[in-house]
Amino acid sequence: MTNGPGAGIPAVSTAILAMSRHLEVRDVLKTIVASARELLDAEYAALGVPDDHGGFAQFVVDGVSAEQWKAIGPLPRQHGILAAMLHNATPERLADVREDPRFGGWPAAHPDMSDFLGLPVADGDEILGALFLANKRCPKDAPSRREGCGFTEDDERLLGILAQHAAIALTNARLYERSRELTIAGERARLAHELHDAVAQKLFSLRLTAQAATALVDRDPVRAKDELHQVAALAAEAAEELRAAVVELRPAALDEDGLVATLRSQIQVLDRAHAARVSFAAHGVRALPSAQEEAVLRVAQEALHNALRHSGAESVEVTLSRDGQGALLRIADDGCGFDPGAVRRAGRHLGLVSMHDRAGGVGGKLTVESEPGKGTAVEMEVPGG
Repeated sequence: MTNGPGAGIPAVSTAILAMSRHLEVRDVLKTIVASARELLDAEYAALGVPDDHGGFAQFVVDGVSAEQWKAIGPLPRQHGILAAMLHNATPERLADVREDPRFGGWPAAHPDMSDFLGLPVADGDEILGALFLANKRCPKDAPSRREGCGFTEDDERLLGILAQHAAIALTNARLYERSRELTIAGERARLAHELHDAVAQKLFSLRLTAQAATALVDRDPVRAKDELHQVAALAAEAAEELRAAVVELRPAALDEDGLVATLRSQIQVLDRAHAARVSFAAHGVRALPSAQEEAVLRVAQEALHNALRHSGAESVEVTLSRDGQGALLRIADDGCGFDPGAVRRAGRHLGLVSMHDRAGGVGGKLTVESEPGKGTAVEMEVPGG
């Protein structure tokens, strides 16, 4: 395509509309990166969303294959030029990033990059992320990369416009996700409260009735009392069961409770809510960086949704085990299975693309094994910090 300002208003408008079309934060990030790379005709593009620990909560790339990304290894840290964009909120346009004194090298599998253009994505004074491009594609008549191939001032202005709209799209997506979380949490709390009040009153009435009947029965009083005592005991057990269910309706918080406890709590709720048996086991799992833990949780939720809603499975087994410094997640069901190739061709991804993206976004790998009539197994490998 024609790059830079020559791309014209239609191309810029298309990119902005694409960013505004999505409501999930991850989808917005991917669209921002893909739009920037296409609009400015670069080989590589990336956007990092910082965390509070000197790393990145999310890091999305475009122009790097899944195999390359896995070989590169753990997510980068906030250092060098990336740190300057985040901490100083300054744009960076370099003829050769490798010659900058802040350049600290990159892993062996990292693609070679030279010319560089990066801008902070900011909402007022808050830095939401760092958006950058590398390796402007050379015009066919350019004799070398250094002669007519680097990013220009016009490119920087164009990326600045894109970054402003990216901030709006990303902020809207965050607000949407937060609103949805609050809605779900509020609905669950309301349901738990109503269940507790309504059922607890009925059980209390049952106990009172049983106690009154015990005092009034004259015919075969010994047997009647034994039976009615059993009713009271069963009612007490039911009340205890209700309290346990209400506690499980309250979602565990990943940041507070950790990945294992959060998965276990959510799987216990699913096991109660569905006819299929849903089990969970954890083996020697270490705490992972927050981005990895969130990705594992989201993939597990998506895979469980597929298994319980679409597969007709009688049993779903979830295991989370230590894998070197990282972890291995496995969700296996005995359902109807499917042909992964046919699903892709039909465009019915069952969340497969989203799960692959989440795994790749944290330097991990996702594999799906399935055959019609033989169930499905989803595995996700993630590196440690």
